[in-house]
Amino acid sequence: MPALTDGGRACKIGSVEFQPTQTHGLPSTAASAGRAAVAGSRALAWLRLLRPAQWSKNVFLFAGLVFGHKLLEPPSLLRALLGFICFCVLSSTVYILNDVHDRNEDRLHPRKRFRPIASGEISVTAAVLLAMALLAASLFASWALSPGLLLVACVYVALQAGYTLALKHVVLLDVVCIGLGFVLRAMAGAVVVGVAISHWLVICTFTLCLFMGFSKRRCELSALAENGSGSPGDHRRTLSLYTPELLDHFTTLTAGIAVVSFLLYATDARTVHTFHTNYLVYTLPLVVYAIFRFAYLVEHGRVDGPTDVVLHDRPFQAAMLAWTLAATTIVYYGLDLQRLVLRMLRQS
Repeated sequence: MPALTDGGRACKIGSVEFQPTQTHGLPSTAASAGRAAVAGSRALAWLRLLRPAQWSKNVFLFAGLVFGHKLLEPPSLLRALLGFICFCVLSSTVYILNDVHDRNEDRLHPRKRFRPIASGEISVTAAVLLAMALLAASLFASWALSPGLLLVACVYVALQAGYTLALKHVVLLDVVCIGLGFVLRAMAGAVVVGVAISHWLVICTFTLCLFMGFSKRRCELSALAENGSGSPGDHRRTLSLYTPELLDHFTTLTAGIAVVSFLLYATDARTVHTFHTNYLVYTLPLVVYAIFRFAYLVEHGRVDGPTDVVLHDRPFQAAMLAWTLAATTIVYYGLDLQRLVLRMLRQS
């Protein structure tokens, strides 16, 4: 039987002409790829709305686990991890509601205008519904882990609501609220694993995070000046009340207080008794380097804020990793380490 078409071309048999069958595979494939790209872009917008990069702040929940001698207990480690997840979800809830509230100001900001709500990628209604669902889930999970954790979570939500609605517009108090937010994270970590909340945990966390809070404001001023995006007060009311010189003074002062706070903690008699050694003080150079490196990057305008430093600056990450390993070793094996050093000194 003769072919009805010839290589995709029309073929004529007698007086009858047969046309090749038209395929629509290519247009269909292109349409499918387009739909997939749109779906992927939308999914990415929802992910950006949650701000997963900011979840790194919740690492403070593990302070109680490590310094409370619970790290080597699997049940406590699991509870700390679940508490960390709870606060990641809870903090995403706060960020969503903050973006909803600040959407008009964010549209004037050189970088924040690309956020999903400010840019119109996600509607306000959809964002609020998601925030309410996440809030309910995180509070229920906190209650299931520990009633104490639920209490801390509720105080955290109340603090963040006050910050979003009013306190962020009060100079100095805005940064104090940032510091308190980190203190509540550290307290949540202690509560969930059942260790006492040390006053040194509060002092060291608060002073360190005051330093980071003022550094954040310094970065915001630098970014606005670099982009020429109008008056700082158009983006955040308190920014018009801060000056680069004042913020430099505050960051220097709080950096010094943070270093001294850690030094006092490391040499405190109770700390030495708990860890059976005073070797924790020898990690001070790593603490000083990390804080000074942080201040250096902020001063030279090389970062967008604290999260940028933590996630992208390799020297800072190396210093913090070295300090974490050294401090953890001293906390858990301090007495053995001290005996080993003394034995080596006697032999020499």
